[in-house]
Amino acid sequence: MNILILGGTGRVGSQIVTYALDDKHHVTVLARNPQKIQLNHENLTVLQGNVLNKDDIVRALQGVDVVISALSTDGTTTLSESMPLIIEAMENKAIRRIITIGTAGILQSRISPDLLRYQSSESKQKLTRAAEEHHKVYKMLKQSELEWTIVCPTYLPDGERLGKYRTVSNLLPEGGSKISVQDTAEFAFSQINSNDYIKMRVGIAY
Repeated sequence: MNILILGGTGRVGSQIVTYALDDKHHVTVLARNPQKIQLNHENLTVLQGNVLNKDDIVRALQGVDVVISALSTDGTTTLSESMPLIIEAMENKAIRRIITIGTAGILQSRISPDLLRYQSSESKQKLTRAAEEHHKVYKMLKQSELEWTIVCPTYLPDGERLGKYRTVSNLLPEGGSKISVQDTAEFAFSQINSNDYIKMRVGIAY
């Protein structure tokens, strides 16, 4: 399979790149700073470019079967500004499948079911700016024709890959408080071969 990974230099994205290469897929990474990719692999193509540049996205999508976006908010609006460009380019090229990394803040609240977690007392986060960015992306994907899945981890420490975790559609698993970067990446990557969470958010936690 030919996979485009956006945000491939970040914590989760770089792990997804590793899993995809280990599974013998062809991987393209679009990165502003290609030198951050330390891997040398015959199935890896690193393109210099910016997700805010429509032409760069179109170029990166050449021959791609599925897109995985691990773009982060990083105190900017890159996430919400790039998604309309990504959606348009994918629809124009008839590429249907996209898996993105979101945040548990955009899952439904168990306490106030009409609200998202970041909008309710269920969330312990004082700052909501990152969740608001992810919420914008969620709304855009819902309105698109794409087959999307948003993987929504809670607290994301580095840690070992356990391979055992709980997932629930549109909600955070009850009592879930953390999930490692490695297991989040493993689950997100596994969705390229799964139809279980098409057009859904999925909460993930131990």
